[in-house]
Amino acid sequence: MIRAFIFDFDGTLMDTEILWVKAVEQYLCDQGKKISYDDAVSIVYGKSWLDVYDRIVSVSSQTDVSVAQMELDLRKRMLALRNGQNAAIPGSVELLKHLSVEYPVCIVSGAPSADLKAAVDELQIWDNLDFILAAEDYGRGKPDPGCFLMAADKLGVSPSECLVFEDSAAGINGAKRAGMTAVALVRPGLPEQDVSNADLVLSNLSDFSLKNINCNYNRSEDV
Repeated sequence: MIRAFIFDFDGTLMDTEILWVKAVEQYLCDQGKKISYDDAVSIVYGKSWLDVYDRIVSVSSQTDVSVAQMELDLRKRMLALRNGQNAAIPGSVELLKHLSVEYPVCIVSGAPSADLKAAVDELQIWDNLDFILAAEDYGRGKPDPGCFLMAADKLGVSPSECLVFEDSAAGINGAKRAGMTAVALVRPGLPEQDVSNADLVLSNLSDFSLKNINCNYNRSEDV
């Protein structure tokens, strides 16, 4: 039985992940290191901020740049690309608010804490959340299951009682390695991710129903 819900942030609740990809492309190009779009996607999608930083440093050989300096530069680029537009993914935010009426809900993100808190402020969903976990709150990033297991412990439920909403292969695989149910959000026109391990794939989280998950469990039990 599902007793708690965990949401990813970038790409799941806010449409900013693709902007971070473009910001990374710009940043590395300015450092004289041109990379392909697919390589930029692999650096950003589903990764914690520290993982992103380590990968950029390895690609650019820029060992004199601190985590804080790079974060500030990339954030400025991302915000310029966003240009003040509303980046909320409506169906996802509405689902989070709906589920929080009856269930504990949290966010587990690889984003820096300052960025995540600012985004939660923007969406005005603090009252709907039990807590948030950002990049600084745990060790290895997704697909390592540690961040999800930490969330289950804080929620006071077993991993098997948690359902995770994710948009990336790393997130889906991390959730499954933690022993959780995973729902993948795959929106048209965005970089393809291998979410074949997901228990359910949706193009809009407004279509989510716990009955879909329960039906999948029932079919598995009948086999």
